[in-house]
Amino acid sequence: MSARRRIEEARLALMMLTRLPVGRLAEPAPSLGQASWAFPLVGLVIGLVGWAGFAAALSCGLPATLAGFLAVATTAWATGALHHDGLADFADGIGGGRDRAHCLEIMRDSRIGSYGAVALILAIGIHVTALSAGTAGIPLLAFLLLGVASRLVMLALLIWLPPARTDGLGRGATSQSAGAMVPGGVLVLLLAVLTGTDGMAALVAICVAAFVVAALARRRIGGQTGDVLGAAQMICEISGWIVWAAVAT
Repeated sequence: MSARRRIEEARLALMMLTRLPVGRLAEPAPSLGQASWAFPLVGLVIGLVGWAGFAAALSCGLPATLAGFLAVATTAWATGALHHDGLADFADGIGGGRDRAHCLEIMRDSRIGSYGAVALILAIGIHVTALSAGTAGIPLLAFLLLGVASRLVMLALLIWLPPARTDGLGRGATSQSAGAMVPGGVLVLLLAVLTGTDGMAALVAICVAAFVVAALARRRIGGQTGDVLGAAQMICEISGWIVWAAVAT
């Protein structure tokens, strides 16, 4: 596989998971399944965006709470709130669905129900609170670690959970072996080592959250969908920030 092809796959991953401009892909364009190995690398970009918003607010003398809101807002803008949408749909489907078919039907509905609304309120509130818990700020490496690790979870679910539908993102991105996790896994371990015990603790929380989401998705809908991936990313990242706030303050 040529380096040029890998770059094109990484550009496609960035195109799918963010709203950032990446230009036109060279033909023949890679499939989403071929590009899914680069999902964790997108976390580097999003982590940098979130840290930039957070650090800019603190450097202007704004309170930590406003800095937390700005970090969440900038990452939501950069991703087009893609993962927030997945979390809301997942919560509506799992919370309101009677059975597998009903859960999937609700998750496909673009309207947000009560479970989804509450999930978004709690997610944003907890996320901001965790980011603003420390008084000394948060290092860039922490944003990078949680951004990459939570998107490595997306790749892991694509590999180890069967698609719950015959179409959609979850089906289209499923064509990788476990070896696709090596680049992202190495990067996560490196960042965890660089962030020390705080990062290691946050990484454990992400792993636990990933297991819970995967088990719930498997039991309720039989596998993964694009909404499951988005929900997993959000839940895992926020779980990591909760633990980071607990051990770093």
